[in-house]
Amino acid sequence: MRAVRFAEFGGPEVLRVADVPVPEPGPGQVRVAVRFAGVNPVDWKIRSGLFGGSLSRPRGLGQELAGVVDAVGPDAALSVGDEVFGWAIGGSYAEYALASAVFPKPPGMSWQDAAALPVAGEAALRGLRELAVRPGEVLLITGASGAVGSLATQLAVRRGIRVVGTAGDPSFVESLGATGVRYGPGLVERVRTLVSTVDAVFDAAGHGMLPDALELRGSADRVLTIADPEAESLGVPFSGGTPDTTTPEVLRELAEAYTAGNLRIQHAATFPLEEAAEAHRLSQTGHARGKITLAVS
Repeated sequence: MRAVRFAEFGGPEVLRVADVPVPEPGPGQVRVAVRFAGVNPVDWKIRSGLFGGSLSRPRGLGQELAGVVDAVGPDAALSVGDEVFGWAIGGSYAEYALASAVFPKPPGMSWQDAAALPVAGEAALRGLRELAVRPGEVLLITGASGAVGSLATQLAVRRGIRVVGTAGDPSFVESLGATGVRYGPGLVERVRTLVSTVDAVFDAAGHGMLPDALELRGSADRVLTIADPEAESLGVPFSGGTPDTTTPEVLRELAEAYTAGNLRIQHAATFPLEEAAEAHRLSQTGHARGKITLAVS
């Protein structure tokens, strides 16, 4: 099968499409014929060696997938032919991938949307849960037009939370039911003209937004980031996903919200599998408005 691999750390150019064996599912696993795979910032960070480690052999990339179950291992809860979306095991930039945390794709959900939802959707739900934002409160979301921020905005609005979202294009944030505000110098003053109090801050942007967030909140209480590596030095919690949060139950919640018409997926770009390097180049800019995906088959 065709799969994207890299044998050394480096820039996007180290990515290659290779012919590798088709994986066999183990207990509780399914093999998925991948239609679309999601591209996330963590992918290029792994590829560049940012997290350290060493490479003893070529490895794959990609956390999320959407496709058709092609084979099932012992005790798997799905059947061959089921259309699913979820998290991959060992990389989703491939014609076939293994998975255990998957959920049936709703009939009205496109393959592209399905591949774009697991990672960003889980992060959005996690942020709202950890901040414990209640209906009627004011939530500032930085990066509200991005993959995670746009989903968090919609999920929060659906819960009756007033969202003020930063973006380069505030009109897009407003189309999601929130109050949009342009990021950049003067953000604190612009937000204060809109609301008198910010009850919680969800930083989905990074890019040095936390100092403004702390000034608007008045302290680090109920400020959370999923994107700023300087969080610890500022006393702000950094939230990252774990195996305990990447579950079929999370996918069920996202599928239900999507089916109810409460989630609109923002797509930045889609590339063929052979152009995974271009997808990484776009992701590394940090300015892709929405989700980047790979069309596999």
